[in-house]
Amino acid sequence: MHYQQSLERLTLAMQEMSLTRDLTTVAAIIRRAARELIGADGATLVLREDDNCYYAEEDAIAPLWKGRRFSMDLCISGWAMRNRNPVVVEDIYADARILPETYQPTFAKSLLMVPIRTVEPIGAIGNYWADRYQPTEQDVALMQALANAASVALENVRIHSELEHRVQERTAQLEAANRRLAVEIQQRQRAEDEVRRISVTDELTNLYNRRGFFLLAEQELNAARRRNSKCSLIYADLDGLKQCNDRFGHAVGDTMIVDAARLLKRNFRETDIIARIGGEEFVVLAVDCRDDSATV
Repeated sequence: MHYQQSLERLTLAMQEMSLTRDLTTVAAIIRRAARELIGADGATLVLREDDNCYYAEEDAIAPLWKGRRFSMDLCISGWAMRNRNPVVVEDIYADARILPETYQPTFAKSLLMVPIRTVEPIGAIGNYWADRYQPTEQDVALMQALANAASVALENVRIHSELEHRVQERTAQLEAANRRLAVEIQQRQRAEDEVRRISVTDELTNLYNRRGFFLLAEQELNAARRRNSKCSLIYADLDGLKQCNDRFGHAVGDTMIVDAARLLKRNFRETDIIARIGGEEFVVLAVDCRDDSATV
């Protein structure tokens, strides 16, 4: 490729990487540009993982090492990262830094490896040729420029990924807090409802107590006035409760009161307001009542 065309291709790759925030896309841009910039037969993107070299991507005329990991000490990309300098090898099988058996299954005869970032390298970009080739200074300069741009793009990906992870964590924390708050509100609502129920309910009979009766009866009477409908107020009193308590005990007397409450519930509608307003005194407000009180 002509040098001016190479510069244009490099500029395009840099622009594409600047717009990308995910590793897969950045890696694809790097591997394509790495091969096209200097007309190599193959290109690889190598990422450093602690003391290993991970061959993350490749674009080549035949398979190389995509997906494999090698020790930094046994890999030429590891040498480039440790020494923070490009490596030019015209004859792979004559270079003491390279294990020949690693390359025997491949087409590679010559290579160029440049580190991604010279300060604490995070990876490397490799170029390979099927025939012996001596990479030029121009080749090295173009590839190092691509590697420098790649370092910025990969760092942006890392930062974006960390921010996204923090946002996800924070979102999960807020969702968990909202769930806890919803449970607390629900529990509080149940507690308030229970307190409200207890405040208007007779404990023994589960009818309304005096307070509950006057609250609800007032509302129903106001509604009846607006509807111009009739209501009946029925008062009932248990005879002989004191004698029952004295003779058989208060437990039996309580049973009489409960039985009386059940009788009232069974004979009046759910819409009617039934209450125990005293020891043995009951009152009922029968709403929309068409019968006269005496019949009821």
